[in-house]
Amino acid sequence: MSVKSKYQPVLTLGEQLGIKDGNVSEDGGVLKIKGVAGTQYEKNLLWDKIKEIGGQSPSDIKANITVEDESVYHRHVVKSGESLSKIAKHYYGDPMKYKEIFQANTNILNNPDMIHPDQVLVIPNL
Repeated sequence: MSVKSKYQPVLTLGEQLGIKDGNVSEDGGVLKIKGVAGTQYEKNLLWDKIKEIGGQSPSDIKANITVEDESVYHRHVVKSGESLSKIAKHYYGDPMKYKEIFQANTNILNNPDMIHPDQVLVIPNL
């Protein structure tokens, strides 16, 4: 199995996330990938996938992934049935962090219990 085949799920995820300026090459059994993620959250998703496949410190891949928008952790499009606490649990692992998401979005939210599908919420860096 080639190293590119081994890490194909990472490349597929990069395509799904819309990673910009992507460049993939293989040199001496080492896969080199480069690209620009939209947010830190997307970059973390890619690194998590790399570690899932190659372990904590894989020696057969070198990734240079930068972040386009460092002012936010992510931008989340609200889906039906979601709440700020559910969104906070997804991004931070702690539903009580909903307060931070609410504070970052007071320009569009008046009440932390009232969010609507298709709203785009800033998920702040913590």
